Amino acid sequence: MPHIVLDRRIDLFNFSELFTPIFQKSPLIKIPTIYVEKSGSIAILPTIVIDDKHQEYFIQIMTNDKKTTIRLLPQTDPEKTDAVKLSLAKVYAQMKNHYPDIVITKSNLFDYVKMCELA
Repeated sequence: MPHIVLDRRIDLFNFSELFTPIFQKSPLIKIPTIYVEKSGSIAILPTIVIDDKHQEYFIQIMTNDKKTTIRLLPQTDPEKTDAVKLSLAKVYAQMKNHYPDIVITKSNLFDYVKMCELA
């Protein structure tokens, strides 16, 4: 399962205020908004990706006192295409832009994170 684990808690209410819709033309990646659970420990981002196929799913951000994890919501389980993996990296890139001191402690998406840094 693709994921990115960060070294600290992210205030998801604050991130939701800073969040701007993500849109990329090719492959098409569209993440229009973020929804934060009232406890502030989980957020979901509805995502649409069109590459070889059309997929709709949710990206989930979970945070606790020690870490924050960006991953696919297991219940939506899209095919793990390059565009799906890139969508997770784009959420991380926007988070990194707002919180430049965050560090990835664990991930299987480093190549996709690098692609976002170069863009």
